[in-house]
Amino acid sequence: MDVLGALSLATDLGSGVPFEKGLRTCAVSTLLADSLRLDREERRASYYAALLRSLGCTATARDFGALFEDDVAVQRELKTLDFGDEVMLSRQLARFGSWAGEARRAELAERFVAALPREGASLAYAGCEVSATLGRQLGLSELAIAALDEVYERYDGRGFPTGRSGEQLTIVARVVHVAEQAVMAHAARGVAGALAEIRRRAGGHLDPAVCEAFCADPEPLLAPLEADDVLVVAAALEPPPRTMVGQSGLLEISRAFATFADLKGTHLAGHSAHVAELALSAGRLAGLDEPALERLETAALLHDIGRVGVPSTVWDRPGPLGPADWERVRLHPYWTGRILGRCEALARAQGPASSHHERLDGAGYHRGARAAELGRLDRLLAAADVCAALTEDRPYRRAMPLETAARTLAAESSAGRLDAESVAVVSEAAGMRRLRPELPCDLRPREVDVLRLVARGLTNREIGATLCLSARTVQHHLASVYDKTGQRTRAGAAVFAINSGLLPAPEPS
Repeated sequence: MDVLGALSLATDLGSGVPFEKGLRTCAVSTLLADSLRLDREERRASYYAALLRSLGCTATARDFGALFEDDVAVQRELKTLDFGDEVMLSRQLARFGSWAGEARRAELAERFVAALPREGASLAYAGCEVSATLGRQLGLSELAIAALDEVYERYDGRGFPTGRSGEQLTIVARVVHVAEQAVMAHAARGVAGALAEIRRRAGGHLDPAVCEAFCADPEPLLAPLEADDVLVVAAALEPPPRTMVGQSGLLEISRAFATFADLKGTHLAGHSAHVAELALSAGRLAGLDEPALERLETAALLHDIGRVGVPSTVWDRPGPLGPADWERVRLHPYWTGRILGRCEALARAQGPASSHHERLDGAGYHRGARAAELGRLDRLLAAADVCAALTEDRPYRRAMPLETAARTLAAESSAGRLDAESVAVVSEAAGMRRLRPELPCDLRPREVDVLRLVARGLTNREIGATLCLSARTVQHHLASVYDKTGQRTRAGAAVFAINSGLLPAPEPS
């Protein structure tokens, strides 16, 4: 659990809530499930569904960013908006959009009200589909995944995406809903505030029977929130059997969270896996031993986990960044380090992962470290990250051919910014990448072309213009992709493309 507990901090960061909100909800949810005498599988499902409640938050980052400018801020607002209480909702909407400044606030609030009935279900469905896909990759039970599918549903049926109500919702989801609202209210107003909020939402957003169980004796249920280290408390509350993660399990978890991070931007899908592939190949060429290679691969997969706290509109911007946004970008390796440093299994990867933007001459970020402070793995990962980024599309430029990227890497080495030996082995590793001869799920090459552009966030019309196809033909190909892969949303298709190694597109032979 320690690994998932630490990585749940990334879901907090991506959804704009305070660090440890997932851990706190996990602890309260587990104690509440115990008080309701749920069976062991239901208690375990409550534990993990609460811990990873926001696992799908990056699935809609690009959509929320395009609509409301800051997807992280929108995710935060969605945690507390109460669609069943008109008076409260009116107060909440009066604050919606404040991140854009007073001049834009009312416009964004009106846009939200207009977009909710039109797009709310499809956006919620995309987040749920990605939660389910990543949840299975993390080894969660189907009961926990079913609860993740209901994070935006409500007891009164006014939720999304399906409008299920009452006992149509799993008991696990109903418990997690109460725990989450209690935790968020407690952070603002203490035990009395949590109690008042649960009573106010009972019968509307929340199951009144679960609310009654909470209100009967809230202090013991909220006691973990006063702990010095909530991660330790949450780990101790894990219903047996305790989940143990070996190296292969750690890598599978890291791949899932790499996908979680890469959904943050239009041109980022598959980037973390690309970096890991390059770094691992380069590490073997450099003669690293197996423990060092394992550490390097984990660090490479998770190096960009901190980027989820930066709005998607920053990562997707085609022009230069202003000072404020640039500072947010500079801090993403810091957040990566903070997250990985929370548990022993991930702390081994903390140094290289949080140093991937450092440079030998001290011109990098976030620490401005110099050569003497950067070890072999730090240098290899930095070179692999630059090489991968150069050979991938970005909003402000097209992907460079390998030859051009190699010359750019060599120039960075000559200028004293990247390590020469690391650049040499990374360049050699990059030259060995080839197009996979077999495509998954019997996809045809043109369907893969469409899938890759869907994952980049292009509309059917834009895909048609790129591939010289009609929008109707694109829709036909996309329907075939959905049918063959079992996905139903564009976000789900993007995750499939990443997990199948279709992104970023490898260099042809």
